[in-house]
Amino acid sequence: MDGTRGQARWVLEAAEKHLLGADGDGGRSLGHVRDPACTALAAEQVGAAGRCLELTVEYALDRVQFGRSIGSFQAVKHRLADAYVLVESARSAALGAAFAADLDPGALPRAAAVAKSVCSEAFSAVAGEMIQLHGGIGITWDHDAHHCFKRAHGAGELFGPPAQHRKRLAAGLGLTAH
Repeated sequence: MDGTRGQARWVLEAAEKHLLGADGDGGRSLGHVRDPACTALAAEQVGAAGRCLELTVEYALDRVQFGRSIGSFQAVKHRLADAYVLVESARSAALGAAFAADLDPGALPRAAAVAKSVCSEAFSAVAGEMIQLHGGIGITWDHDAHHCFKRAHGAGELFGPPAQHRKRLAAGLGLTAH
């Protein structure tokens, strides 16, 4: 999906085995790695979403249609304002997870789940708006919008999709259905 993020599969033969997860160590090892990884990824996602918004605002101000900048149309302004709210909400969630990682490790599982979910969805939505507001040029392989869109969707699945983190968050808050 995202050719800019290298991925690999490791096969360890004759390595000592230790089960991780629900049936092994209760998920402690996975959480120890997953939560900081989700926090770091959330920071990347919010930065990328912010850059998508910045590029889209620049384009909306430069692109002229019907004798005026498309950024002057009310419908475009509303879409950009909605994207701005998504970016700033994601920024708050990412900062919350970063502060938890540094100052309150006990709060990190909850903060990382929130950040991963919010930032994944915000980045995907803002990258989608970037393509929509750039028009036809946004779907070409040579334009940044296309690469941002692929990165957003790939990052959204990395370390688990948003729904998985919301489920984890709900379970941690005792909100699971019986």
